[in-house]
Amino acid sequence: MTTPNEFRSRAERDAVDEVEIRERIAEAVEALRAKDLGALERLYTTDVVSFDVEPPLQHVGIAAKLRNWATVFQVFESVDYEVRELTFAVGDDVAFGHAFARLSGTLKNGAATNGMWVRVTYGFRKIDGLWSIAHDQVSVPFDLATGRGVVDLEP
Repeated sequence: MTTPNEFRSRAERDAVDEVEIRERIAEAVEALRAKDLGALERLYTTDVVSFDVEPPLQHVGIAAKLRNWATVFQVFESVDYEVRELTFAVGDDVAFGHAFARLSGTLKNGAATNGMWVRVTYGFRKIDGLWSIAHDQVSVPFDLATGRGVVDLEP
């Protein structure tokens, strides 16, 4: 028996997969805005490895990734999250992409923050037909002379 996917060209399959991956990123944006750890958990693989801007050097596993987001939610009263210039390269069961992202909102003390733009790289795996984040890396450029992060750049 053939499946509908077998009748699609490689380019058509990649296009469908990219739409699905972009939808997953949109779900992540909405989950962050809602401060919904349960929705975020459904977006990651259980063995996700994350290289975030906060220590330690890596967060391994879904529990560590969720602790990282929980820390963000403890600092923010309300969260906004924006992704720009999202691009992907898609394979049969893996995909990678990159974008610029900004976390902003209102802090618990009432102060509004515009946040800072960061560079983000995503690694996705397709497991049982569903694209999930297996790796992400967030970084800021730094000034070589001072060793300090440059956080006032915009895409």
